[in-house]
Amino acid sequence: MSSLQVSEDVREHLKTPMFDNWQWEEAEMLVLIQTMFEDLDLVSEFQMETRVLQNFLLEVHAHYNHISFHNFHHCFCVTQMMYGLMWLTELRTKLSRTDLLIMLTSALCHDLDHPGYNNVYQINAQTDLALRYNDISPLENHHCAVAFSIISKPDCNILKNVTSEQYKLIRAGMIKCILATDMARHNEILNKFRAIQPTFDFNNKEHKEVLMKIMVKVSDISNEARPMSVAEPWLDRLLQEFFNQSDLEKRRGLPVTPFMDRDKVSKPSSQTNFIRFVLLPLFLELIKLFPSLQQHILEPVRRALEYYGELEKKDLQDVQT
Repeated sequence: MSSLQVSEDVREHLKTPMFDNWQWEEAEMLVLIQTMFEDLDLVSEFQMETRVLQNFLLEVHAHYNHISFHNFHHCFCVTQMMYGLMWLTELRTKLSRTDLLIMLTSALCHDLDHPGYNNVYQINAQTDLALRYNDISPLENHHCAVAFSIISKPDCNILKNVTSEQYKLIRAGMIKCILATDMARHNEILNKFRAIQPTFDFNNKEHKEVLMKIMVKVSDISNEARPMSVAEPWLDRLLQEFFNQSDLEKRRGLPVTPFMDRDKVSKPSSQTNFIRFVLLPLFLELIKLFPSLQQHILEPVRRALEYYGELEKKDLQDVQT
């Protein structure tokens, strides 16, 4: 771990979507994640030994692959966004420490050992993961399994001082949250949230579970809520991963995923569709419950839509001329 001393300024900045991941080394990011666990009182509440937490974070780091998008930097960004949302929405005062631990650790572990090829590829190529998990969210099931194989190591077990009842709760919660990041389930989870949102009750167990899933989902796909200088390199990396997959699908004679095909996809059109049909519906529901997110999440996303919309128009004009 780095010997980075986290200043007050950095601690405050860490609580906002403005945080710039590109300025930090991975060893420093590990210290920042440790700071998140400490500042949410998770270390004291669950009697985590500092050395064990650090070992756990180092193992998590070691289980992210060196690929374009689904790497440790992405893991950090998702964890940091989740942490920021907890402060912006004051969830720290509305949910239990157990719920906060589930959400933060799910964000941290949600893409462990991601191979860079999505579930559709796993299933069509009949990979070991697809066979192991019977084509049901093979990647997300794998991310969960890797997370708990790390936690099962005695020197990485951040849950070793919780009761068996607490452990069951935390494990069940993390599995639900990580499985919710499968985009194939996006509409199902969003519709559930939409249905309960008007009468949302923090004391209702089912309501709370849906919200926790939504928060992990939002953290996972909210790069567009960040400053453009932070978000745009992520888009380039994601498209690189998409194009690698469609190239492989073509070489292997598998069905080609349309939104990943380098011959059919442009950067602006992929963004405008994603923001319009995935991000905005999700964020619009969330700000009904947390109006404070209007300024921090919704407005930057609308600006991004405008920016890519202009580029898309320009592309069309160029094609027509």
